[in-house]
Amino acid sequence: MTINRRTLLTRTAMMAGALALTKQNAIARALNETGLKDLYKDDFYIGTAIGNARLNNPPAGFNALVAREFNALTMENDMKWERVHPAPDQWVWEQADKFMALGEQHQMFMVGHVLVWHSQTPDWVFNDDNGQPLPRKALLARMKSHIDTLAGRYRGRIHAWDVVNEAVDEDKGWRKSPWFNQIGPDFVEHAFRYARAAAPEAQLLYNDYNMHNPGKRQFVVDMIKRFKRSAVPIDGVGMQGHVGLGYPDIAEFEKSIKAFAASGVAVHITELDLDALPVAWEHIGAEISSNFDYADELNPYPNGLPAEVETQLAERYAEWFALFVKHRESIARVTLWGTGDSESWKNNFPVRGRTNYPLLFDRDYQRKAAYHAVAALKK
Repeated sequence: MTINRRTLLTRTAMMAGALALTKQNAIARALNETGLKDLYKDDFYIGTAIGNARLNNPPAGFNALVAREFNALTMENDMKWERVHPAPDQWVWEQADKFMALGEQHQMFMVGHVLVWHSQTPDWVFNDDNGQPLPRKALLARMKSHIDTLAGRYRGRIHAWDVVNEAVDEDKGWRKSPWFNQIGPDFVEHAFRYARAAAPEAQLLYNDYNMHNPGKRQFVVDMIKRFKRSAVPIDGVGMQGHVGLGYPDIAEFEKSIKAFAASGVAVHITELDLDALPVAWEHIGAEISSNFDYADELNPYPNGLPAEVETQLAERYAEWFALFVKHRESIARVTLWGTGDSESWKNNFPVRGRTNYPLLFDRDYQRKAAYHAVAALKK
């Protein structure tokens, strides 16, 4: 039988239409499926962090997955100073605005990250036109202007801000950053006051890693108490939650949840991921491909996790989420630092070239055993 060109074009168009409808139906079904946000709706927000690669070029079904599974969204990098305010008279809003549009489309709890941090902040912020460190008053003015502009742009739309990030150096007290060195320890207090003026409706958080560390825990608790006495507007503490199969001691992490809650603030788990690879801090910055002596040791699973390690990962995730549920009266949010394994910063840190598996979805955005273990706690 001969098929003429018009008939062929008609059939092709019909097939394309059917495929498009099938894809739309699949996305609609995905949106209607129960996600983690639904399972944990009586406990806390469940969030993810999103970067510009996924904002600009989301894989098929990615946005539907995010809407199904999560009800909180954090901007991964593009609200950090070097991205959003790279030069004194330059603001770059495109990515942050896309982030806001995605989250607001799905009525999510929106998290701004971050207003004041020593890292990913351009040198010009701290220096005058001659490259000399700014004096205290001038640097405070620069901080205030930045917060006024960034937090002010999204006033009433960002629900929580990481106001200050990583200002405490483990159990050594204040980190000796340019903010500290040029302003003094009260730079944190000023940042929170500026943030409250610019974003009066937002929850204001202090965010840090290794918050299970007893020395850091006590330092932050003491800071919160001072702030409360002085009416400095702090609403919560972000515990980043970059954890591994064998660290940290969950009992110590639990002590910190209790201590922060007892100091009168909400607890947010802000950057949760679970490292499945061997600890590699002694090789920080190294490139695996240039040293075969430790490639197998530090990158043992380039082609996927063995079944026994996948089980370990699932059990460890379930252990963490069981802890969070136990303290759900104190915990406002649990945010994963990314959605699928391929986008995680853990693939290249602290050693470049490693393949890691720290999240609940695999590289094809399929639910992992760890996902099902976390979901099973609520089913």
